[in-house]
Amino acid sequence: MFSQTPGADSQAHRRMYLFLIILTVASALAFQGWRTLLNNFAVEQAGIDGFEMGVIQSVREIPGFLALLVVYLLLIIREHRLAALSVAVLGLGVAATGFFPSFAGITITTLIMSFGFHYFETLNMSLTLQHFDLREAPLVSGKLRAAMSAANLVAGGLIFVLAIWLNYQMLFLIMGGVVFLVGAGTLFSDPSSKETTPQKKRMVLKKRYWLFYALTFLAGARRQVFVAFAVFLLVQKFEYSVQAVTALFVVNNLINIFLSPLIGRAVNRFGERNVLGLEYFSLILVFAGYALTESAWFAAVLYILDHIFFNFAFAMRTYFQKIADPADIAPSMAVGFTINHIAAVVIPVLGGLAWLENYRIVFWGGAVLSLGSLVLTRCIPSKARLEELAGE
Repeated sequence: MFSQTPGADSQAHRRMYLFLIILTVASALAFQGWRTLLNNFAVEQAGIDGFEMGVIQSVREIPGFLALLVVYLLLIIREHRLAALSVAVLGLGVAATGFFPSFAGITITTLIMSFGFHYFETLNMSLTLQHFDLREAPLVSGKLRAAMSAANLVAGGLIFVLAIWLNYQMLFLIMGGVVFLVGAGTLFSDPSSKETTPQKKRMVLKKRYWLFYALTFLAGARRQVFVAFAVFLLVQKFEYSVQAVTALFVVNNLINIFLSPLIGRAVNRFGERNVLGLEYFSLILVFAGYALTESAWFAAVLYILDHIFFNFAFAMRTYFQKIADPADIAPSMAVGFTINHIAAVVIPVLGGLAWLENYRIVFWGGAVLSLGSLVLTRCIPSKARLEELAGE
């Protein structure tokens, strides 16, 4: 497999590619396992009510706001080791969850899990952009997305089978424990290349990166509309069962296993402006469809399309790679992750209030956010111009 992977002409690239694939799969297994088990565990074992679950989910977003602290952690630990440590922390948080069936216990273990998850996501983006060149980075990003989708399916399948014999405590322990061992096992490996540019160990905010910041904020806001309300619409309005929602999840991941690498190739062929423009134009139609449809089947199609177009988002990061000072990549990915999560607190609350008035308002709001992103993509230079900028 690796002889055909992007960057296979270099041993350093091969090592980093394998390192990121292993940690990406491990991260996805732990997070998907946690997400699959949490709601049932919280209700059946801990007696959590709706308000308490809302608090837990809000706590889960705190590490996303604090992603910029990654920059300062890099003063004391190398970036690839911090990535491995983050996966180990993620696994530890998941493994511990089943031992604390209470509101306080789930809140604390969620916070631990979330720090690991969010910090690894930040570092995963940074390491990809640093160690793979402008043509390789979109291809590697697509393959990592595909690996994540495959891991999500494996996690769901394992839980489906193991839940027949094992209790929640053992399920959390197995899913998290394996991932903890993977993170700990890769902690002292060194896949980095000496040719990469040393990264700045401080927060970076630059006026010339304004477009990346704006697109990142709008992407976070738009994503919250989908995460908080799309499945809720399917369940409340169209009365989807747990089995139906699970079937959609399986279909989404199967599609993304094969489609994500193709998106990486499309970025190289057509450029970030065109790929992101297609994403945002399509999402205008998707959100309008959510607002207008009366068909349960059409709503399912919209849900699948929403997932597909979400995978286009890594073109924002490859755009940044082409315009940025190479030393700014790690701190800028951390800042970008924080910006992306600003909307995580505001949008669900505002959307919930709007839903009480009319659920269509929420999805028209998503369409407006997508329109704003589409307008901003016209500020992205053409493919040829970006290549010129990257070469300067």
